[in-house]
Amino acid sequence: MSNRKRNIGSDGGVMAREPKRAKADRHRSEELVPASARNPTEYTVGWICAILTEYVAAKAFLDENRGEPDYVPPNDNNHYTLGRVGKHNVVVAVLPDGEYGTSSAASVATDMLRSFPNIRIGLMVGVGGGAPSLKHDIRLGDIVVSVASGDGKAAVLQYDFGKKLQDQELQPTRHLDNPPTLLRTAITGLKAQYEMEGHQIEQAIQDVLEKNTKLQRKYKRPDQSSDRLYLPKITHHPEDESDCATVCGDNPSVLVPRDKRADHEENPAIHYGRIASANQLVKDATFRDRLAAKEDILCFEMEAAGLMNHFPCLIIRGVCDYSDSHKNKEWQGYAAMAAAAYARDLLYKIAPNKVEVEKKILDILPAVEGRVNEIYTNVQGVGDNVKHLRSQQRQIELYRWLSPPDPSVNYDKALQQRHKATGGWFLGGDTFKEWKTRQSSFLWLYGIAGCGKTILSSAIIEDLSPYRPLYFFFDFIDGDKQTFEKMIRTLIDQLCNRQGDFSQLDRLYSSCNDGRQQPTCQSLCETFVRMVGSVGEIWLVLDALDECSKEERKKLLSWIEGLLMNSEHGNVHLLATSRQERDIESEVLKFTHTDYMVPIQSGLVTDDLRAYVHSRVREGDGLKRWRSRPEIQNEIETVLGGNANGIWAACQLDVLENCLDYFQVCKALNSLPKTLDETYERILRKIPEEHEQPAIRILQFLTYSERPLRIEEAVDMIAVDIDTEGDSYFDPKYRMPDHSEILCYCSSLVVAVTKKGNSNDTNNKTTDLQLAHFSVKEYLTSDRAIDYIAQHFREVQAKASMAKVCLAYLLHLDVDLPTKPLTETFPFVLYCARYWIRFAAVAENENQTLRDFIKRFFDTKRCLYRNCYNLYSPDGHWKSGEWTREKRVSALYYASFGGLTNTVNYLLSQGADVNARDGKYGNALQGASSEGHEKTVELLLGEGADVNAQGGEYGNALQAASSRGHEKTVELLLGKGAEVNAQGGSYGNALQAASFGGHEKTVKLLLGKGAEVNAQGGFYGNALQAASSRGHDKTVELLLREGADVNAQGGEYGNALQAASSRGHDKTVELLLREGADVNAQGRISLNWIDK
Repeated sequence: MSNRKRNIGSDGGVMAREPKRAKADRHRSEELVPASARNPTEYTVGWICAILTEYVAAKAFLDENRGEPDYVPPNDNNHYTLGRVGKHNVVVAVLPDGEYGTSSAASVATDMLRSFPNIRIGLMVGVGGGAPSLKHDIRLGDIVVSVASGDGKAAVLQYDFGKKLQDQELQPTRHLDNPPTLLRTAITGLKAQYEMEGHQIEQAIQDVLEKNTKLQRKYKRPDQSSDRLYLPKITHHPEDESDCATVCGDNPSVLVPRDKRADHEENPAIHYGRIASANQLVKDATFRDRLAAKEDILCFEMEAAGLMNHFPCLIIRGVCDYSDSHKNKEWQGYAAMAAAAYARDLLYKIAPNKVEVEKKILDILPAVEGRVNEIYTNVQGVGDNVKHLRSQQRQIELYRWLSPPDPSVNYDKALQQRHKATGGWFLGGDTFKEWKTRQSSFLWLYGIAGCGKTILSSAIIEDLSPYRPLYFFFDFIDGDKQTFEKMIRTLIDQLCNRQGDFSQLDRLYSSCNDGRQQPTCQSLCETFVRMVGSVGEIWLVLDALDECSKEERKKLLSWIEGLLMNSEHGNVHLLATSRQERDIESEVLKFTHTDYMVPIQSGLVTDDLRAYVHSRVREGDGLKRWRSRPEIQNEIETVLGGNANGIWAACQLDVLENCLDYFQVCKALNSLPKTLDETYERILRKIPEEHEQPAIRILQFLTYSERPLRIEEAVDMIAVDIDTEGDSYFDPKYRMPDHSEILCYCSSLVVAVTKKGNSNDTNNKTTDLQLAHFSVKEYLTSDRAIDYIAQHFREVQAKASMAKVCLAYLLHLDVDLPTKPLTETFPFVLYCARYWIRFAAVAENENQTLRDFIKRFFDTKRCLYRNCYNLYSPDGHWKSGEWTREKRVSALYYASFGGLTNTVNYLLSQGADVNARDGKYGNALQGASSEGHEKTVELLLGEGADVNAQGGEYGNALQAASSRGHEKTVELLLGKGAEVNAQGGSYGNALQAASFGGHEKTVKLLLGKGAEVNAQGGFYGNALQAASSRGHDKTVELLLREGADVNAQGGEYGNALQAASSRGHDKTVELLLREGADVNAQGRISLNWIDK
């Protein structure tokens, strides 16, 4: 230990030690300073800096630098410089080296007030990150001064006072105390001076630098070319230390366009407004813009929130960067100088006697703290809660309208089935690592059924979790997860939640008549592309492309190609899995190299399978009887571990779990099936006779249902006895007492999946019954299935059975129960009400027993079909009070809408009025036409239905068929005398209806039959405006070629250009402008696209 003595003050404080030369210089300067000027009680202005650069700038702008104080209390960790500005005694403090943020600033202020107890006004002066916008033209080197906004919000917003939100988004939670009145008054005086005379900040900086030449290199104004404001989607990787001009470029395409400041404009400019403060440095342009727009923020920094309630002061910040990933230390010195120059000018405007009469900050702190807390609790808390509730309600509204399927159910299921370390061969490989970083990267993983593609997808998504990937699982079980459009809806929802930005979705919602209409698939795609273009990198995983139809696959793969090829900045990384289907492979080869097509081969997944088998044998409850016999465990693992098919192995393990002795184990291992087909055949043959009927029924429903069945629905479904006499087809007493045992009917072929329900209650969970794998459905519906099983799974036979089960259950319907208790008492009823008619339409003509069930269902004495219609109306929802279902819907209308031709014929034979006004679509003919049921339409017309009857949603049958693009039905109606230009309905005429839907073939057919291309009427005025409002570019081109007037007036939007503009269909707008649309034509809605 050193023997040097420390300089101790009279009360134990440590005297500052300094080099001899510096000490001599200080003594010479102090000879000119009055003794009173070194007394801590003489200092009334506190000036706080956060970093060295700010501290140097502050010292440089002191009119008189009096050096460091002679004495600092032992518990004060600050470094001070004493000085004078004008007639004010100023003490400047700086935060400890390397310490930033609100808590450090609060500590510095606390120590300063203890050491200099007479401080009456405070300044926090330094640098910050600007938040430029159209409203505030903020440039590097500009100055931002904390001033309360006109709406009463405080000058400083603390936005990390509460919890952090997802994706590191920070929640604005507290508005802090405003600067003291004395400082605000001085600001007004200085603003007036600057407005009359202009400021001399640039000159003041030059004067300081001439006196301190050593500071010139770091603190002079940088070249203006280095002031680059990048578009939010252009990001600089945090680990890349290269210059932004090199990495991100300075091409105008990556920069926000800004005009050069005119000579008469002040430079640097001074901005007065709100400053946001937190403990985290903002490096995200998207977050910057979102919070700036929401709270009218001009600048972001890290210390003010720690001061305002402990050290009431004014915040002055020089703008050194734009709060994005492009940090610009080149401007830090100049920005600090600009802020210090403004602070000095401000102090010049304050008379010393005004400061003397101010209360000491130490004396007013309790009042400040109390006032802020009271304001926050009683006013801001309520305001924030209201805003939050409104925002939350809007998001719920948007979610319900978008109706995205939830792929997290598939992800969670796969993750539960995945054995730890599964997929390590891929996740640790160079192919995956390179895909994660390569621009516009794509990978296609393909393999045979059961090789573990979905399990691998879940492992990939889990590995990507730090990047918050987007993902979708196509699913043969769930009709909601089998289309390209549903996938896009899900990805939009995920991206909105990932970014915390719902603005693009809100825009789409507004463009669809505030949610009263659904968006087109094209508009959904355009919205997603816009969202992707405004964020950073996106990692996207799409599983099981082969589980959607070939038509949907083609659209999907075309979209993938466009997304990758047109990704302007290469920020999309997309990985897809499927079996090696020929149509998928041929489409993928159009836009990628074979190097990015990765087969999941048996050798690669062998280790995964062995680990899975090992886990079930050693750790699973089903085989725990062999834990004392490791040699048998080894034998099982050796035999099963050599097959690369996970589904096959799982089925064999299920069989082995039922083996109670070693003899049975040996028999099973020695007679293993070689293929999945053989495996499924054995499982089906082993179903006991008493279980056969419920097992077949379960498998029929799970094979052909459009959605999974909830387990309580399935329990009631197998309790229905369709062969009983009378109407006592269902009795609750026949329900299984233990619902989970339903799996015993067809073990290995069916699984139960538990998922969160629709309620916000976290305890509300539902269990779905599903086929174990896609290959189960394929086998059951193929010609490879054994005959006695195959006969039950031909579509007509299966759906006839399913329809009878649903109708038998509905015939038991208790008409005296209101809807809620009815659905609680009979959980299968909503499923039956919705799907029975879809099953029946396929099988009605082939099954007499089914026809008898349908006749009983439509028996007018029972009113059963009306009660069922109240549970689920197949023709869509009606506005309250628009009609009375119970009085208006007829059996003929219901059957016609469902396409039950045989039943329609029966009802007509019983005297049903073929032209009765009925239902949403006005009459039976329009209802059948809207669904494209040609045979039913033909029958109704043959029985005297008026082909031009008016009324209903579409006005007439031709418009109804045209709106859905049912080309053959349109031909049939025209052939039977339908008037091609008949007016009425929502769209005015058939051509406008077809154009709105973008049905090109139907549009061509109608035009060929004499439809007037410029016919007026309907919601959109004419066909061109209808097509333009939905962004159907090809239909717009077709109509224009056929003579549509590009400037025709009328309709909701006034003209086609207005319609396309208001909906954000940029390509359609460009097309219309090329074809001569008048940009100055008057309409009802402003040209958002032109404005943009």
